[in-house]
Order: sequence, then C-alpha cells, then structure tokens
Amino acid sequence: MNRRQLVQLFTGLGIVAALAAAPVLAQDKPIKIGATGGPHSEILELVKKIAAKDGLNLQIIEFSDYIQPNAALAAGDLDANSYQHLPYLQAQIKDRGYQFTNVGYTITFPMGVYSKKIKSLKDLKSGARVGIPNDPTNGGRALLLLQAEGVLKLKPDAGLKATPLDIADNPKKIKIMEIDAAQLPRSLDDLDAAAINGNYAESAGLSPTKDGIAIEAAKGPYANVIAVRTADKDKPWVAKLLKAYHSAEVKTFVTTKYKNSVITSW
Repeated sequence: MNRRQLVQLFTGLGIVAALAAAPVLAQDKPIKIGATGGPHSEILELVKKIAAKDGLNLQIIEFSDYIQPNAALAAGDLDANSYQHLPYLQAQIKDRGYQFTNVGYTITFPMGVYSKKIKSLKDLKSGARVGIPNDPTNGGRALLLLQAEGVLKLKPDAGLKATPLDIADNPKKIKIMEIDAAQLPRSLDDLDAAAINGNYAESAGLSPTKDGIAIEAAKGPYANVIAVRTADKDKPWVAKLLKAYHSAEVKTFVTTKYKNSVITSW
C-alpha cells in the first residue's frame, strides 16, 4: 500500500470515528409542545434535556388557560400538549370534534380545597360561597370532592361531569360559584373556600397536603396525559418524547420537587 492509499485509509477511518463519537443529530424543526405554567412546564424543561440526547429537539410553549393548548394543537401551531387530564381531553374531543389521541400518561395533581377564612369544611356557614372550576370535567371533579367531604350530595347518576344542577342535597345552602380554573387562587379573598386544580394551586404557592383543608383521594381517574393529533400518533418523535418523559430522571425529579402534591402516573 503506497503513501497516498494510507492517507486515504486513515482519513476515512478518522471520519468514521468522528461520526461514531458524535451525538445523535436533532431534527431541524423543533417539536412544539404546549403546557400550562408551573409543574407541567417545569417537568417538560427536564424532558427537553433528556430528549435532546436522543436527537429530539423540543420547544415548550407556555399557556395560562385550559382552552388554548387544544385549540393551538388542532390548528397545527403545536405538535403536542401536556397539561390536561384524560376526562377533560375526552370532553374536548366530544364537544369540539378534535382529532386527538392520548399517547401516554404523565402526572396527577390531587385537587384540594383551600380557604383563607376557615380551617375545615365543617366550619362553612349557611350560604357560604364556594368556588369551583367552570369547565365541565373539573367542575364535576370539585363537586365530587365536596360530596366526599359531606358538604353536599349529588344525584346518583351525576357521574364525573356533575354540575350544580345535579346537587340533590345542600343542607347549608352553599352557593357554588363557577369561576375560571386559573382565577380561583386569586379569588380566595372573595370566597369562603375554593376547589383548585393542583397545577394552579402550585403556581400560586399552595400545596394540597400542607395548605388544603380537604384533598381528593390519591387514586382516581384524573391522570394527566400527552395529546397529539391522531394523524401523528405513530411518528417516531412521539415514542422519543414518551421515552424521555417516562424516564427515571423525571420520576425522581417529580418525587423530590413536589412531594405528594404531584404524583407520577406511569
């Protein structure tokens, strides 16, 4: 083998070695994933770092309400979202005709009842004002929690989508105030108590285990999910996203940072 052939051989071997040592290249176009502020977006920041090692480039888009992340996903402005529990997703699909698929479970936020005026729901006075989320699934969830705490009774067939119209017995004539879920923490000054979703409670510095005067049972149907357009559910990036989210690093992060206020659901 002459000198020229040797140079070509070692040059080729050097290129192969460099390619083998190089990290997996990320796709040019980032995968846009929507989330509400607080734990959902905080967890995704870690997921983003883990996914990057597998060549997946995530861009996190933060929202302040429950409506826009699904609207943006349907419009093609997002590739996925991670902020809603399964009953809410199912209700949105039914009510709005979205072609979405749940591709994996994420976390559960136990709903809590909070108050600046009382220490127990037993202390509610006649005609007290109690806030609940104004969307059907989370409103029903709040009513079921109030029923579990003995504040009221619902009709036997009310189900997960119970509304104030399904209240069968209200001995203290509690006034149910339906308010946007994101606004409930800021409404506590004007209410006697409020049932607040875990992510909005966390964002407001409230913990259901420390600050709540009532908290729903740990096991329930309200696990959060990652949603994508149904047409995208089998794309390779979806599997990479789930692999990163369902990693041991994420489970440890959730357990360490949020204690019992947020529970992993995989």
